[in-house]
Amino acid sequence: MYICLNRKFSGSVTTPNLIKMTKFLSMCALVIGILLLTSGRPVKTYDELYRPQFHFSPEKNWMNDPDGLVYYDGEYHLFYQYNPNGNEWGYMHWGHAVSTDLVHWKNLPIAIYPDNDSKDKVKCTAWSGSAIVDKNNVTGLQEGNYKTLLAFYTSRGCGQRLAYSNDKGRTWKKYADNPIIPEAPGEETRDPKVFWYEPGKTFVMVLYRMPGADKKKEGISIYNSTDLIHWTFESHVTGYYECPDLFALPLDGDSTKMKWALLGGDGSYMLGKFDGKHFTPESGKKVLDYGKNFYATQTWSNTPNGKRIQIAWMRESKYPGMPFTGQMSFPTVLSLKSTTEGPRIVRTPVKEISSLYGKKMDKTDKNIIPGLKNNNLLSGIRSESFRITGVFDVKTSNAFGITVRKSRKEPGTQIAYDVSNQVLTCLGSKMPLAPIDNKIKLDILVDRASIEIFANNGEKVITDNFTPAEKADDMELWTRGGEIMVDSLEVHEIKSIWKE
Repeated sequence: MYICLNRKFSGSVTTPNLIKMTKFLSMCALVIGILLLTSGRPVKTYDELYRPQFHFSPEKNWMNDPDGLVYYDGEYHLFYQYNPNGNEWGYMHWGHAVSTDLVHWKNLPIAIYPDNDSKDKVKCTAWSGSAIVDKNNVTGLQEGNYKTLLAFYTSRGCGQRLAYSNDKGRTWKKYADNPIIPEAPGEETRDPKVFWYEPGKTFVMVLYRMPGADKKKEGISIYNSTDLIHWTFESHVTGYYECPDLFALPLDGDSTKMKWALLGGDGSYMLGKFDGKHFTPESGKKVLDYGKNFYATQTWSNTPNGKRIQIAWMRESKYPGMPFTGQMSFPTVLSLKSTTEGPRIVRTPVKEISSLYGKKMDKTDKNIIPGLKNNNLLSGIRSESFRITGVFDVKTSNAFGITVRKSRKEPGTQIAYDVSNQVLTCLGSKMPLAPIDNKIKLDILVDRASIEIFANNGEKVITDNFTPAEKADDMELWTRGGEIMVDSLEVHEIKSIWKE
């Protein structure tokens, strides 16, 4: 632009010079035209086309697994795998954000850097792990009045390591005698999850491990410690891959009926018994999420009232043209419920989401008959980020559903329930779903690049990423082959967590 406005031509006004000047001025006119066209459409950070408005995402660059989930002194800490060098995987650091309500997040500086001054894409980079509060200073690392926060992480190829903070997680130091668990030659080990086991008065670490690099032996190893620095191997459970988690839940809220759940990276889990050293399965593997984009699940430690709160990375998600890659799922509360299929982990969005509610629409006791005009109860509601909750009596319908992010030109995305086959589908994901008293209950979270469907009070869940068309923000409730009764239907617009 500066060159166009300031360049001067010298020489006589000859035909060759006139031709050069004409070409140059044409180029300048094109540049100025492009600048004028785009100057009126600035793209604001955290308001881009596919930027999640109520799910956490980094301002820029690559993000994957949630790490170090811990609550301390009024703050939920969310660490995550982060590449400060670009939009692709590699050069892993621990990014960091905090929240007081699990909804609004504040970005903080990078917490944990690669070890040994590594500049390599993989070697000694800071991979996934967990964090706890050292309440009794068993490590002897506390300085000052704040309790020490401990972060256990995998330094890729350089063992399991410890970092600590004495200022509420704002700055971190590496433990001087790292690694606390060296990596044996030829072994695959990563993703330490650490917690306190009260009955045995011991700390427990569950760690993904492939002994001797033998794929048949891969699984989760269990270690014990009394000082969080020296660890003793106790047992190994095969059949799991990456990002382990282990915790107890009361069945139907009864604290006398506790069950332990051992989870792998995709959220699949087994229920069983745990004595601090050995996990004994009492069930086969169960599915926690039927979507394509739910991975590296982790739960917060030290939460108020002991709630088990989970979040996951929405893996393999696409954000074309965006300055970032990756978002987290919306935080959910986990509980263990008796179902017709036996005890199952149930997931429901944290109640704090209601603080984001904007405009509301609600309907009750409406009969929907296929083919009738003005039959769409969602007609006229337009939004990019919203929550839909509803209870639907399937009556004589063959199929019914809700189409979101549609327009006159764009068909939108269908959330469809096949009544005869008792299957719910969305974006290619399929989920078995039996009616309860002939009714289906849906709780749907739609953000600019994601859909989460919690069915029948969270007994079955789908988490998927999508890239809807710009300005396609209509929605439709429909039925085919017969009628449905809408017992209740609510739509809440969800306001951005990034706008004050």
